Amino acid sequence: MDQVRVGMVGYKFMGKAHSNAYRAAPMFFPNITKPVMKAICGRDPQGVEQARSQFGWESVETDWRELVKRDDIDIVDINAPSDAHKEIALAAAAAGKHLFCEKPLALTLADSREMLEAAEKAGVKHMVGFNYRFAPAVQLAKKLIEEGRLGQIYHFRAWFLQDWIIDPSFPLVWRLQKEIAGSGSHGDLGAHLIDMARFLVGEFSEVIGMSETFVKQRPMPSAMTGLSAKGDADAPLGDVTVDDATLFMTRFENGALGSFEATRFAAGHRCTNSFEINGSKGSVKFDFERLNELQVYFTDDAPDVQGFRRVLATDAAHAYMDAWWPAGHTIGYEHTFTHEVVELMQALSEDRQPVPNFVDGVKCQEVLEAVERSIEQRRWVSIEEM
Repeated sequence: MDQVRVGMVGYKFMGKAHSNAYRAAPMFFPNITKPVMKAICGRDPQGVEQARSQFGWESVETDWRELVKRDDIDIVDINAPSDAHKEIALAAAAAGKHLFCEKPLALTLADSREMLEAAEKAGVKHMVGFNYRFAPAVQLAKKLIEEGRLGQIYHFRAWFLQDWIIDPSFPLVWRLQKEIAGSGSHGDLGAHLIDMARFLVGEFSEVIGMSETFVKQRPMPSAMTGLSAKGDADAPLGDVTVDDATLFMTRFENGALGSFEATRFAAGHRCTNSFEINGSKGSVKFDFERLNELQVYFTDDAPDVQGFRRVLATDAAHAYMDAWWPAGHTIGYEHTFTHEVVELMQALSEDRQPVPNFVDGVKCQEVLEAVERSIEQRRWVSIEEM
């Protein structure tokens, strides 16, 4: 394959991130199959036309059903709100289109399994958007673990902290409505932590959790985009039907212990997405706000120089970095999406499933719902139950 023709549903926060990735990938990775930005789809004709012009798409659709039927589309990129994922994915798979879907894969575990089954039945390729895997520093952590340089893994602790809704007058955006988003900080932020843990440490065995919704009602919005919104001071109130914060603990199948915290009420934290892993031979620490760095500690260092070292993961020895800038010249959030597209294009050209894919989306959803069951029933829940 020398090119892959893309049709994308959604054009706001993730739509912009994906569009940038499709444009950047062939420029910096010239040997990959080239993504061709054929059509962008959204319900608002004026808004989607503006996005088409700004992002560089060839054409516009205002009905995703028309998009998935087009003969000049090879893959459908789904970054619309979560409640739309399943219907679009099922129709696209039935039309023989490959699939790239943002996380969480669906509103429920049952829906995510149905999406995976449809993709497998249709024989199409499928990818889920866990972009943080693709930071070179995270890839370095994976390499150190796979090579045994951290030894036996004992602990994985992770936290994703934001504060963008801490003001109780912030409007009731769609991410705060369960029927659209599926869950709040748990499914939005916690899903990334769960996938990171599975990627680096392994499968979950059992979980126990707790959650809280601190602000029960919010004013209805007059406009919203991405993580911002507008609303009138005297607007009617609507119920917040998702969690503001969820914390849980886990045992992994390999015996390691894990702790997870996802919240949108951590004042001063704009996007603190971090993990620490402790093993018998060393530890690593990562913070997305310093995404080019990995803190690394080895127990066999000489006693007089033991301690965490800062590794700047920008040399050509690190994943993807030989395509970018000279050593020490850092990359950013948008590059994780570019690396996702590189993996997707390479998988299509090699006739294999990209990673992560819908299997990973289902596995993540199993853990998300196991935690929700644990909170509801106030007990440890085995992943096998799901």
